[in-house]
Amino acid sequence: MAEFIDDEILEMAVAREVDANRFYLALAARVEDPSIKKIFEKLAVEELEHRAKIELEIMKTGRVVKEDETPAGFRDEQPDYVPTEIEIDYKDILLMSIQKEEASFQLYVDLAGMTSDAHSQEVLLALAQEEAGHKQRFQKALDFLSHIA
Repeated sequence: MAEFIDDEILEMAVAREVDANRFYLALAARVEDPSIKKIFEKLAVEELEHRAKIELEIMKTGRVVKEDETPAGFRDEQPDYVPTEIEIDYKDILLMSIQKEEASFQLYVDLAGMTSDAHSQEVLLALAQEEAGHKQRFQKALDFLSHIA
């Protein structure tokens, strides 16, 4: 596995949170049900909170995080995992969200294993736990949907 310095690991995590925020905002824009829209908007805000936690860790290293700076590695275009030209139903949205959260969880676990800083490891593992909680919310919704269908 490639050797990363801790700053690069944290920047990668920030990019992931920006990506997740845009993902949930894109989903919120696609759904018509106000309660579902609210869930995705809340998750988008939570992803920004995750970003703030990671940026605080970056600042603790003495680096300055600019408010308007796009994190390294971030794609600044419409997320390609939320197709706009086809209809997607609630079940598809839940499945995409479960996959997204699982990938985020795994990334944070992997990044925690790459850093030598114990505090950064704690932060990354706490974020992994939060992403696992998001995945669990979607899984419960999917299970409920399966039972009523």
